[in-house]
Amino acid sequence: MIHLEIKQETSEVKVAKEQFGQFVEHLGRCIYDGIWVGSDSPIPNENGIRSDVLQALQELKIPVLRWPGGCFADDYHWEDGIGPREQRPRRVNRHWERVVEDNQFGTHEFLELCEAIGAKPYICGNVGSGTPAEMSQWLEYMTYDGDSTLAEQRRKNGQDTPWRVDYFGVGNESWGCGGNMTPEYYAMLYRLFSLYAMSFNEARTEKIACGANVDDYHWTEVLMRDAGGLFDGLSLHNYTFPGTWQEKGFDTHWTEAEWCETMAKALRMDELITKHSEIMDTYDPQRRVNLVVDEWGTWFAPENAGAKGLLYQENTVRDALVVALHLHIFQRHAERVRMANIAQTVNVLQAMILTQGDKMVLTPSYHMFKMMNVHQDAVRLGVKVSEGSQELYGHTLPRLDAAATTKDGKTHVSLVNVHPTAKVACAIDNKGGTYSAGTAEILAAEVLTAQNTFEQPDAVVPRNLALQWHDHRIVVELPPGSAAVLTLT
Repeated sequence: MIHLEIKQETSEVKVAKEQFGQFVEHLGRCIYDGIWVGSDSPIPNENGIRSDVLQALQELKIPVLRWPGGCFADDYHWEDGIGPREQRPRRVNRHWERVVEDNQFGTHEFLELCEAIGAKPYICGNVGSGTPAEMSQWLEYMTYDGDSTLAEQRRKNGQDTPWRVDYFGVGNESWGCGGNMTPEYYAMLYRLFSLYAMSFNEARTEKIACGANVDDYHWTEVLMRDAGGLFDGLSLHNYTFPGTWQEKGFDTHWTEAEWCETMAKALRMDELITKHSEIMDTYDPQRRVNLVVDEWGTWFAPENAGAKGLLYQENTVRDALVVALHLHIFQRHAERVRMANIAQTVNVLQAMILTQGDKMVLTPSYHMFKMMNVHQDAVRLGVKVSEGSQELYGHTLPRLDAAATTKDGKTHVSLVNVHPTAKVACAIDNKGGTYSAGTAEILAAEVLTAQNTFEQPDAVVPRNLALQWHDHRIVVELPPGSAAVLTLT
């Protein structure tokens, strides 16, 4: 029996809801077929956006949405995606299979989607093939309320009032697909571009600089040293997969060893954040600058992608546990990590939603995010677990991974059992009768490779979990490979 003690922390730290952000890119079928079908589609839609996907995203309570990339961002010229759709140019998406991008989904469509789902927009600008003037003009077009040519152009295109752009990324993966730059070169470019990347109204736009790939700590050192006073956030990208980048494991078939390797690599995010944060602390001890984990999630080799789209992968309980583990890690680092964006929302990588024609299915990752939403904007609590780690297939993994927050008089406790074959019993300390009532949900499956298909959409969905109440403790039992969220009052 693992014992869990929950207590108030010395200082109050809030878990920013933006840690639960999402990311959509012009890649595969994420935008087209996934989100956008056009107003003349036989698939039910609202101004071109799929009605079923729109409703699902609204229910997920997404706080912030990143767009248009990804690698696509540094090839994207914003003027291609405004004005009458039939007049928009057709461009080659050179990063993703060189398909023709018809720009039917552009600035207006994205910002209208954000408004419809209640998400703050996070727009990533073009540094790799763009100019400071182009970036400045895009922001003027979106945010200026005065009598300028660009503001008038926006009004003619159907948007009278300016939008609020909460976050603006100055380039994406400038160390790779965004320009193959050195950190010293990008830092100088950032200083130039950021001067022109400004909001044209009183609503402040936070600037996000391109940060490191995985464990490139030198990149973080240079950016903080040479430009740290000029940005509000510094990004970090890291994906989870067993095997190597060239030979990843499969999405729906794995060995127990690969399962455990996936859990271990997900947990490595804690090490990455810790080490990047230590560098940032040297230059920013007040932690003004946000570490933005704006690309994270699983990246597997799909077994049955076929014509389903580039980087389309299936989704199982394993993906859901990767979600829970990451959200726990972000919560533990809430002083520095105040935004994160999983890749990607629909039909690409660790998707929340999969579509096929007029059909839609919600993945285990979707359900895990929805269960964990109780932590959004809640106050973090301290959690002490009586038993620490276990060795599985050469990896050190927690016996139980736990996090807790409090909000509106309720305590929310999330628990993860990463073991693929053994159940875990957990006793939550309740001395003094702190809690007198509670409910719990669990996400689990009889077979860990189970997935929600278009034929069987409810194979992996949250179910009620029984709580056992004793004099001084609350006992809950988690089956292998599962995650639970408890609400205690």
